Amino acid sequence: MEKAKISSLQLFILILLFELGSALLVPLAIDAKQDAWLSILIAMINGFFVFLIFYQLYKYYPDILPTTYLQKIIGKFLGRIIAFTYIVYLLYLAARVLRDFGEMLAAVGYRETPLSINNLLLILIVSYSVRKGIEVLARTGELFSIFIYFLAIMGFALIAFSSLIDLNKLRPILEHGLMPVLKVAFTQVIFFPFGEIFVFSMLFPYINNPKKVKLTVFLALGLSGINLAIVTAVNVSVLGAATVSRSLFPLLTTIQAIELGFLERLDIFFMLALIILGFFKISIYVYVALIGTADLFNIKQPSKLAFPFGFVAWFFSLAVASNVTEHFQEGLYVFPLYFQLPFQIIFPSIILIIAFLKNR
Repeated sequence: MEKAKISSLQLFILILLFELGSALLVPLAIDAKQDAWLSILIAMINGFFVFLIFYQLYKYYPDILPTTYLQKIIGKFLGRIIAFTYIVYLLYLAARVLRDFGEMLAAVGYRETPLSINNLLLILIVSYSVRKGIEVLARTGELFSIFIYFLAIMGFALIAFSSLIDLNKLRPILEHGLMPVLKVAFTQVIFFPFGEIFVFSMLFPYINNPKKVKLTVFLALGLSGINLAIVTAVNVSVLGAATVSRSLFPLLTTIQAIELGFLERLDIFFMLALIILGFFKISIYVYVALIGTADLFNIKQPSKLAFPFGFVAWFFSLAVASNVTEHFQEGLYVFPLYFQLPFQIIFPSIILIIAFLKNR
């Protein structure tokens, strides 16, 4: 492990930035139509239970990384294989998020720039930051979180003063009953973004006050869920559920609709805020994969892996899909069932049962 410590507040901020990340970019839970905000809140509650699986494992082994306690629970050989599989999975997740933001840049501001260049520039900054360690990343998060929330408040105020919000577009609530809302919550939103909280199980040993981990994560997940529900409700109330479902980046479309005197074309603020959030999400994925690899293979200077891992994530980001539509379709309907469900719920649950039997 890197000899570093972060505070509960820094953990809270990192989780908040991570959870908002690419979830603000895409039409989250829009298959539930005007009830998308309700699906998000239901998935948020279930996200608490996903976190509790990893929190209980952390309580059994509070001073070591998951890549180590996996070997203690299920044996060195099988534990190392599963730990390595998780590392590849983390790099793949980093690549998918990198592709999300590369596509956003290509669609909004850099139409003539190849996707590979957009992704490369972002991953170089991420790799440099990861090389500096978790303490630097956490302190940077403290600074940028204030800026992000300032932009968010200003954006919401401008949308409200522009008289764009039509609450009738959020009605009727539960038009087709509760089942479609639950289906979206349990098949999509629970995995993205709330189930991704499993990533922070690699950071729990770095917290300087372990007693506050549970409360900190609950508060961060709760606030991020409320924020996402509000943003989704605003998107639907401005654009309508049908338009949101057709838009690749609905929040961008909402921001573009602002016309308040001389205040128009505020895309740059949207891009700035989202790029900052994307930077933190990709950085956390790459950092966690890096320290997991260093722990698994006993590498003394893990910072040297930052740029090689960044290159791997960059290569994956170009290979995951042939176009933006395929990328988002895979993320919504293929990835949750075949990747996120096993890695976020099934495997950890089995490991927790074994750990319970060994530690009872």
